[in-house]
This record gives sequence, C-alpha cells and structure tokens, in this order.
Amino acid sequence: MNTRSSEIRVGTSGWSYPSGKGTWNGVFYPRRRPKRFDELAYYAEHFDTVEVNSTFYGQPRADVCRTWAERTPRGFEFAVKLYQKFTHPRMFGERVSRDLPLELRSQPGTVAALAGFNQADLDEFRRGIEPLAAAGRLGALLAQFPPSFKDTPDSRETLTGLLRAFRDYPVAVELRHRTWSDAIGDTLSLLNAFNAAWVQIDEPKFRFSIRQNYLPNVTGFYYMRLHGRNAAKWWKHERSEDRYDYLYSADELKEFSETAAATRALVKKTYLYTNNHFSAKSVANAAMIKHQLGEPVEGEYPPGFLERYPELRGVISPTSARSDLLAPVETEPRRRG
Repeated sequence: MNTRSSEIRVGTSGWSYPSGKGTWNGVFYPRRRPKRFDELAYYAEHFDTVEVNSTFYGQPRADVCRTWAERTPRGFEFAVKLYQKFTHPRMFGERVSRDLPLELRSQPGTVAALAGFNQADLDEFRRGIEPLAAAGRLGALLAQFPPSFKDTPDSRETLTGLLRAFRDYPVAVELRHRTWSDAIGDTLSLLNAFNAAWVQIDEPKFRFSIRQNYLPNVTGFYYMRLHGRNAAKWWKHERSEDRYDYLYSADELKEFSETAAATRALVKKTYLYTNNHFSAKSVANAAMIKHQLGEPVEGEYPPGFLERYPELRGVISPTSARSDLLAPVETEPRRRG
C-alpha cells in the first residue's frame, strides 16, 4: 500500500490579525512594509491552505473570494467557515435585534423570528463561495457549532437540514458538547450519511466538553483543529484573543503530527489548522507540525519571529535583509481573514 497517497495540508485559522496584543504585525508580518503589501500572498508563501473565519461574521462575497483565488498560487486551498446564521442562530438573532427599535426588540419571539435561515441565505452563501469552487480552491466548508449545541432531536434535525443543504460540498462539522460523543454511534451515522467529516479538536477539557479519539470517520477527508490549551482564560478573559494565547510544545504536537501522518493510509486528504492565533503562535505551531511530518517548511520568516519562537531554530529560514521592509507602515485597515 502506498502510505503517502493522502495529501496533508497544514495551515492556520485566519491570516489577518492587525490589532490587539496578539497582533501578527511585527511578528509574522514585517513591522514595516510597503503600502501594497499583501498579507494573504505573503501567508501563501508559507502554507498551502488557510481557514477563513471572516465568513462567520458576514456572508461571503463573490468579488472578495475571487480576489483570494487571484492572490494565491495554483493549488492553494481555502476552508470556509459557515455564516453564523446557519450554526449560531440565537447569536445571530440577538445581534440583529439590537438594531431594532426598543418596542420591537422587547416583544416575545423577536430573536427566534430573526434567527432561522432560509433558502435565500443558502443561495447567497453559495454565490459568495462560487469563485473559489470554480477555481478549484475550495477545500471544505466548516460548520462550527457552539458548546451549547447539545445532542437533542431538534439539534439533529438542524444538523441534518444543514448537511442536506450543503451536500454538494465537503463539509466538516465541529461539535463541542459531550452529548454528541456520548452517543457516538448515532452521531457517526448522521455524519457518515452525508460524507461529512467530524472535526477532531484539541482544546481545554471541561465537564461537558466533547471527547474524541482523533480517528477519521469518512474516507473523503479528515479535519483537525488545534485551539490551544489555555484553560485559565478559556471562559474568563479580558479580550477574546486571550483564549488563544497558548504555544504547543514540540512534544505536545507529536500526537497530532503522528495522527495526521497515520491518516495518509486512511483518507484522501487531511486538513490540520492551528487556531491558537495570539501573536502568531498558530504560525509557529503549524511550521513545527510541517517539520515533524517531514514536509518542507517554506517561505522566509522575519528575524524577530525566530527570536520570539527559538523552538523553530533550524526549522524556518529567517528573512534576508531587504530594503522594501523599510518602507512606510501600511495603515489601511484590513478585515480579519
């Protein structure tokens, strides 16, 4: 058997973190750069896939997705997170209701009425991602459900409807409540019926956290996300980015690298994304995983990156001195990837 028949792609969750204490500017991205410096193009010099999180906060736009394909090399793939209206309807309803007049917002049932998605929402999402699909750049869709999404008849109906609506795409489903793993047989039957990958996640474990064995459930593809293990700031933090302030050690990553390597003989394609994005720690860990897998660690990294993450000495290539890094700092705001 050819144990290297499976394709493994390693990347990060998002590529643009321009503000906050955990910004990537001056860490992974040069601190000073030309006005037309392209974060996505620079990122694509280092990794061959990225997970798009911005589509959770707003429907994807075809013109934007088209530029993503144009700004990345042939063969680069995007995993696109589903819009929050599909997976977090209550969150969506509460957000939208805040813009309503008080008399409407206070009426019973307002949030529920705004929460559900319809065919128009599905069609809008499909139109938005079509340029990626047409260019062969769409790796998978990520349906990430909240920790409160328990295994109930209503939840199963919701999940079934969503999988049926997007059955023309590879869909990876992230479930986080333990009730889904407690009923592992039923959960697998539901996901397998639609060839959907059960996202394997690493994060701090609490009483109701899902339990997983990291095994693939379908042969089409495998999907893993590493969120970090900052248990102290997982639920209580000053800023949401603090939750992802965690750097995996090389020893901690071996479990996931070995799992990813083992999937080569089991599935057609493997996606592994690091989401511990604070100060580009996800970038450091993604590079470490590629090195452990024996994959080439491509691209150059700013000297400061190696100073911050000395674990990567001998793994990454520092950036050579270039005059273009002395250009004025880019001030144009960017939306999170």
